[in-house]
Amino acid sequence: MLRAFSHTNGKCAFRHAKCRHHHKSVLAIRREDVNAWERRAPLAPKHVKELTQMGYKVLVQPSNRRAIHEKDYVKAGGIIQEDISEASLIVGVKRPPEDKLIPKKNYAFFSHTIKAQEANMPLLDEILRQEIRLFDYEKMVDHKGMRVVAFGKWAGVAGMINILHGLGLRFLALGHHTPFMHIGMAHNYRNSSQAVQAVRDAGYEISLGLMPKSVGPLTFVFTGTGNVSKGAQEMFNALPCEFVEPHELKEVSQSGDLRKVYGTVLSRHHHLVRKHDGMYDPVDYDKHPELYTSRFNTDIAPYTTCLINGIYWEQHTPRLLSRQDAQKLLMPVRSAAGAPEGCPELPHKLLAICDISADTGGSIEFMTECTTIDSPFCMYDADQHIIHDSVEGSGILMCSIDNLPAQLPIEATEYFGDMLFPYIEEMLLSEGSEPLENQNYSSVVRDAVIASNGSLTAKYEYIQKLRESREYAQMLNMDNKKRVLVLGSGYVSGPVLEYLTRDSKVDITIASVMEEQLEQLTKKFSNVTSVHMDVLKHEEKLSSLVKKHDLVISLLPYSAHPLVAKKCINNKVNLVTASYLTPAMKELQKSVEAAGITVISEVGLDPGLDHMLAMECIDKAKEVGATVVSYTSFCGGLPAPEHSDNPLRYKFSWSPQGVLLNTVQSATYLKNGEVINIPAGGALLDSVTSMDFFPGLNLEGFPNRDSTKYAEPYGIQTAHTLLRGTLRYKGYSKTMGGFVKLGLINPDPYPLLNKDAPRLTWKQLMCKLVGIQPPVEYSVLREAVFNKLERDKSQLEAVEWLGLLGDEPVPTADSIVGALAKHMETNLPFGTGERDMIVMRNEIGLRHPSGHLEDKFIDLVVYGDNKGYSAMAKTVGYPTAIAAKMVLDGEIDVKGMVIPLTKNIYGPILERVRAEGIVYSTHSVIRQ
Repeated sequence: MLRAFSHTNGKCAFRHAKCRHHHKSVLAIRREDVNAWERRAPLAPKHVKELTQMGYKVLVQPSNRRAIHEKDYVKAGGIIQEDISEASLIVGVKRPPEDKLIPKKNYAFFSHTIKAQEANMPLLDEILRQEIRLFDYEKMVDHKGMRVVAFGKWAGVAGMINILHGLGLRFLALGHHTPFMHIGMAHNYRNSSQAVQAVRDAGYEISLGLMPKSVGPLTFVFTGTGNVSKGAQEMFNALPCEFVEPHELKEVSQSGDLRKVYGTVLSRHHHLVRKHDGMYDPVDYDKHPELYTSRFNTDIAPYTTCLINGIYWEQHTPRLLSRQDAQKLLMPVRSAAGAPEGCPELPHKLLAICDISADTGGSIEFMTECTTIDSPFCMYDADQHIIHDSVEGSGILMCSIDNLPAQLPIEATEYFGDMLFPYIEEMLLSEGSEPLENQNYSSVVRDAVIASNGSLTAKYEYIQKLRESREYAQMLNMDNKKRVLVLGSGYVSGPVLEYLTRDSKVDITIASVMEEQLEQLTKKFSNVTSVHMDVLKHEEKLSSLVKKHDLVISLLPYSAHPLVAKKCINNKVNLVTASYLTPAMKELQKSVEAAGITVISEVGLDPGLDHMLAMECIDKAKEVGATVVSYTSFCGGLPAPEHSDNPLRYKFSWSPQGVLLNTVQSATYLKNGEVINIPAGGALLDSVTSMDFFPGLNLEGFPNRDSTKYAEPYGIQTAHTLLRGTLRYKGYSKTMGGFVKLGLINPDPYPLLNKDAPRLTWKQLMCKLVGIQPPVEYSVLREAVFNKLERDKSQLEAVEWLGLLGDEPVPTADSIVGALAKHMETNLPFGTGERDMIVMRNEIGLRHPSGHLEDKFIDLVVYGDNKGYSAMAKTVGYPTAIAAKMVLDGEIDVKGMVIPLTKNIYGPILERVRAEGIVYSTHSVIRQ
């Protein structure tokens, strides 16, 4: 309802008398230009009409974006005019740009400066410099401290409409059509009455029992009792709803009526308790909020479908939900037996949060960035601690728009103007250049003056102190900040950045030649700065970058690590890499020790987790006096079985060139006391063995590099068998063998593929490889290739499937294998919705002092996430990041070349990867 205007009391009579002497006073309504959605104004035409009738001149800056048309302001007596410099009072909703401020004027708007918000301090500085008097609506409060000028109700109304729309989308993504699908975003309605009707229509369908039964009763929790919460509840009341007490929420969430929805309003006493005695004392809480904790996570949240949060959070007060709380709340519920596939149960109870407070990092700890009207929803995945713009995938649907009333701009303008109008005249009847102490302001207006005559007012001098203390803290924090340089932006970089950016004291620079990947990563993660460069071609710039950081993580191909290590040695900076400790790296051992730095290698998956799982088992065995008689470890990154639909039975989730080159490496291993040597060049593919430990996966394995070198570092010189190998699906090795026969896995320089050479097609290249002079008919080339493959049909089919006999240009590269790698990366990627998997099996044979034998089996199987990280990225990235964090924090302080073979290193890493969902299992077989 509109509040009626009355000017018959003493105060207004005084105003009318006064206005006769100030008929030339001018008010201006400035154009809103903070963003495209800001269509509100601080005053509506009816308020302008009242002011002009009182003798004041009202200027309105032209704006086609403003929801209320200019002709309505003109009809009310306003003057549409760009130049507003004659106004003594300029009013707006949001802050103006600094370059549009006019000196020595009165300004009224939401300045967002009272907490010394860093983003708005330049604006405040300019206001002080230009001796502007600033009235901040947020500080216009009555004698009880309650705000008298606010949009709060309409934030609640719009927020509730939006989250009902979002729930419709989220339910659909989970497999359920619901009546909420017919509710749109708040700005899609001309006014709130239309929105109410849409909500009522949805409510009518709910009352008919049209909600899917498998979703269970829906519960909505409203925090706070102010206008924000009341506005949201007003819209909620258009549904067939029943409000219950918070302690009744558990019961109705489990057995409530599906023909209605349930709501509860949460006040402080419902969830806040003193830490030492579990009691709540409102007076004591106001004095000592740090002594209290919230039980919302255990008493309310487990029974909540949708949280509508309208409370602001201040430092030292308890949060409603932390990241750890979210992880527990998102644990999958146990499905009822026999639930039809088409009628799935919900994955967890808490589906959505509408944080109307839009208080980043506040009462909802993991709400770290606001959404927008353009992109209103995101999903928070608590397990990975990432936010992705979608309504699909795992997690909680989040909506946290910070300008909600802008979605219902006409009603919000009229509502706000009604609240502001009683105070306009006293602000208007003063000049900004006049001393503040000469003004006859009411307490509501006087207490809202932030700055005047070039200074902060006495009540707000604390802002400067806040700024100084924050800047001092930032200076100290900069001294405490750990600076990490990440080289490479490929598959593994996501988990590395995600893990390290959880600590706000870690600043990251990521350098890569892949500009698009850099843009995506810097957009996704805070505290990350990107540098677009080719590390290998700009050694001086690399050295300069390394010097500025405390630690380097190299995710580049292993061949680049010696160069990076040398830069780290020269600048005395620690280095972490997931790759093998190659001979070229080992040559730097003495230099690393002399520099007094730590260089950690082999902390990915293989090598990495395979070492750690082996050493955990070996060390435990030695503690009971057992000796190791055999050690076999096989590991592979594969597409999930349902996505292995190509001749290679393989897709790429990491460096394609590394995968290809591994097939022509030499290998050495120990079998029953005999050292077996396999020469380089492809003989490895003739040493393939069928793997039957997971029969359903149809796996094969072949040896990987020199296994015998691990006897000494593992401390298992007693072992008669020592073999580390690679897993693939059956058929992979045979197909790769065909590529070897054709000379495609050749790392030698091949000038004809350089960027300066004329482009070859695959058909032309293949002619050269099989010794045919082009041009030739396809059938002739096919027959020649078939002969080269020793008439192996499956190998020929793989060559044809990849288009290696066709007219597609060969990618530019330094070598043939480099070109093939690029081609395969394009033709064998993981498609949308496809996932990879990691399979690892360690088998360790033990002889106990009693003489009996025991076989230990350690299995690790990890699947990638459809909307998140691949299994390879997780199992390489998280261990690498954890090791890097341990170096930063001083947990790993040993100097020199390090691999994770000691308990003080592998123990914490294995414990922490479990927290990231990388879980392994063990079992034993005792043999007499």
